[in-house]
Parts: sequence; C-alpha cells; structure tokens
Amino acid sequence: MIGYLGLGSNLGERRGHLEAAVRELPSHGVSVLACSSVYDTEPVGLVLDQPSFLNACVRIEAALDPPGLLAACKAVERSVGRVEGGVRHGPRVVDVDVLLLGDGVYSSERLVLPHPEVLSRRFVIVPLLELDPGLTLPGGESLAAALAALGQRQEVRLAGPPLL
Repeated sequence: MIGYLGLGSNLGERRGHLEAAVRELPSHGVSVLACSSVYDTEPVGLVLDQPSFLNACVRIEAALDPPGLLAACKAVERSVGRVEGGVRHGPRVVDVDVLLLGDGVYSSERLVLPHPEVLSRRFVIVPLLELDPGLTLPGGESLAAALAALGQRQEVRLAGPPLL
C-alpha cells in the first residue's frame, strides 16, 4: 500500500538524523519511493521555545497495516536515537509520523489516519505537495486548498535537496 510519512528533527545533526531514518525504513518493511526536499521550519504546537526543525516527507510502499506501520516508524525512531518519553511536541532527535496510508481512514488510541494535523501544518503540506501536487485526503480535501487557507502562518524555508 502507498503512504506518506513525515520526518522531523531539531536536535543534533538534524539532516543526518533524517537521512538515517530514511535509510532505516527498508529494514522495517517500508520501501521509500520518493523523498521531498528538506525544509527548515519554526516549532508549532505546545512548545514554541525550542530550536527550529528540519522537516521532509517521504512516499512509501509497505505491506503493513496501520498499527504495523506505526510500529515500524517507532522502531526507526529508536534506532536513530530517539528516547521514549519527553515533553509532547518538545525537542527531539527524530520524529517519524504516519500521515496517510492508501485512501483509507483509520482510528485507534495510538493512531488516526489521515493524521489529524495534516491540513493545519505548513511543514507537512509543503513537502507532501512537492511529492504529489494534486494530493487529496481520503475525504477529498485538497492539500493545495489547505495550504492557501493557512495564509502566511508557519514559516517554511527550503533548506536542502531531497534526502535520497
């Protein structure tokens, strides 16, 4: 099944952590089909006083169900050096989020698909649209329209070429 993951890092060698996560995904049953450029972004959410992030998105293919893909992403985070716990939305070595998986909708205690913040986060929409300019959510919501609706909030600056 085709899906999209969001990657982020704001501690240490940020790009190196993102590259390591992309290299690690195949060992957990996740094939990386394409990587977006890397973007420097300001923190959003509950903790704004922290270093800026490098963010990117990847298009993936996996024969995993949503819980299996989430488990693979968590294993990748651990292998790259993320430690469990810490402040929600706080500084982190790496974050690997499941954004979309196929054209389905999924909800559990640990995972909601599409990711509930996809349409409200410029640092997710910009790299997703780079990978697929016509991308829509399973309900038909256009990411391009969501990006336009955000106006000038949440600065996102191109920081480097694709991770692969």
